Amino acid sequence: MPLTFDIQTTCGDARAGTIHTDHGNIETPIFMPVGTVGTVKAVHQHELRNDIGAQIILGNTYHLYLRPGCDILRQAGGLHRFNAWERPILTDSGGFQVFSLSANRKLKEEGCTFRSHIDGSRHLFTPENVVDIQRVIGADIMMAFDECAPGDSDHRYAKRSMELTHRWLDRCLKRFSDTDPLYGHHQALFPIVQGCQYEDLRKISAEYIASKEPEGCAIGGLAVGEPTEVMYRMIEVVNAILPKDRPRYLMGVGTPQNLLEAIERGVDMFDCVMPTRNGRNGMLFTAEGTINIKNKKWESCFEPIYLDYTLAYLHHLIKSEEILGLQICSIINLKFYLWLVGEARRHIMAKDYGTWKAGMVQKLGRRL
Repeated sequence: MPLTFDIQTTCGDARAGTIHTDHGNIETPIFMPVGTVGTVKAVHQHELRNDIGAQIILGNTYHLYLRPGCDILRQAGGLHRFNAWERPILTDSGGFQVFSLSANRKLKEEGCTFRSHIDGSRHLFTPENVVDIQRVIGADIMMAFDECAPGDSDHRYAKRSMELTHRWLDRCLKRFSDTDPLYGHHQALFPIVQGCQYEDLRKISAEYIASKEPEGCAIGGLAVGEPTEVMYRMIEVVNAILPKDRPRYLMGVGTPQNLLEAIERGVDMFDCVMPTRNGRNGMLFTAEGTINIKNKKWESCFEPIYLDYTLAYLHHLIKSEEILGLQICSIINLKFYLWLVGEARRHIMAKDYGTWKAGMVQKLGRRL
């Protein structure tokens, strides 16, 4: 069955909805833990399901293409079987990773040639083969191939990049319509709005994406160094144009405050490495603010933080560089992010999202 999206209720521009996929339903707003190479770092799949409550995870086309590679993934029956995750999966197109390799890639109309960060071998990504790779991966939601231009690009470069992204989108859509899923479940293709921090370009891009009547839409190229006020303004500009009855995915964002502000502006889906990456470095996100568990103040704090584990014990694990510490911190942060979007949904349903959000944003900015 095609991907569908039902909106249960709204509070201003904030929406509480449900995305329906062949691998299960996703209640929105939702945060997607990042499983770049087929695993969320330091977290077991059973913890993602049963403890964290993840409804969907993200994989990365660039990394999975390089390792384990398409042959292994096809033999396994796709990523769902390969990593034993039976719930929905989203894959980004690899565009961000490719274009971050500025010294090792060459951009042209055909696509992008790049050198592997693993062994230096040369590869080519095109709109067509990126669709093919994502067919092999078997993600429920696939991303169109785009150029993620640098955040500080001038207007001329940003316009040229956006227009290339639109031409590549047309090629992605043709390849998508000319091919079928490999494993018996439906796959959706989301186009990506680009345009850097230029309002006129964002409007043009959003209108172009909307004209394709996609099953969902993504907003890319934000949280790449621009002021947060600019990011929020671009979200407002784009979401005023994108179809209201389709899910909207803000790529690679971000802090808990970013999530709440974007939800208020009509975003439904998020991903970011921040909860796991920061967790592995000893930063914990909580409803009262952030904790640097490395600080000596937690050395003798025996307040439980996760299961029966205390802050003092977690401080000890992180200072001792024990793997268990990385695991616990990652779980704590992912649980918090999923709790946060769940609370956002509850307050949208209760029609008091704006009041609740304002209080939460103040608390989230504190360092404990």
